[in-house]
Amino acid sequence: MRKIDRTCVLMTVMLVASAAMLWAAVTPYSQDFEGLPIGDPNALANDGWNFYVNVAAPTPYGYGGPAPNGPQICAIAAGEGGPSQGAQQLSVYSDYNNADHGNGYLIETNVYQEQTIEAGDVGVTVDFTFDAKMGNLGGSSTALAFIKTLDPNNGYAQTNFVTQNTTNTPATWTTYNLQLPIDAGLVGQILQIGFSTTATNYEPCGVFYDNVNQPVPVELMSLSVE
Repeated sequence: MRKIDRTCVLMTVMLVASAAMLWAAVTPYSQDFEGLPIGDPNALANDGWNFYVNVAAPTPYGYGGPAPNGPQICAIAAGEGGPSQGAQQLSVYSDYNNADHGNGYLIETNVYQEQTIEAGDVGVTVDFTFDAKMGNLGGSSTALAFIKTLDPNNGYAQTNFVTQNTTNTPATWTTYNLQLPIDAGLVGQILQIGFSTTATNYEPCGVFYDNVNQPVPVELMSLSVE
């Protein structure tokens, strides 16, 4: 009887299994902002960052699009890092070009990455880790980080909102972690990870972020070949 090379077969099976699991998984994302050109106004947009602003006016409204690299909403910052943050970071703040600041309306600015949840993602836990450091946030302004899901088949209703309050994050870098298990009810919905600020009356609200990491846990398979 022909002898089978068990090592070769085992490696082949593991590679096929790994490829299948990766195909099914929410796409990982990792960014330390070091490689993004700080002078490029499209640097964040080209890396997949988006923004959306909600304004709590008498008639509420919103607007959004690809995230700018300044001068408003968000920008790549320099010189705010510690040993683990390097030379460049992400600063998230308000849209101070919005005149409704002067009307005293709350302006919520969201900066985020997004993707669509697929059937193969069921059972995966989204794990969102990041570093944060206090910027110039003051007055009544607030800030947070989030994992969010939105249902496009129900008027983009929010179905999950896992948050970390960063309003009082210290002036030294601190690491935070958020998690969200994906169940069958979330298939077809939009997954967002990102940061938000709410401000009015042109009050400062900047917070720095770095080492954004959303790995996808891959369940190790126990395989044997006889």
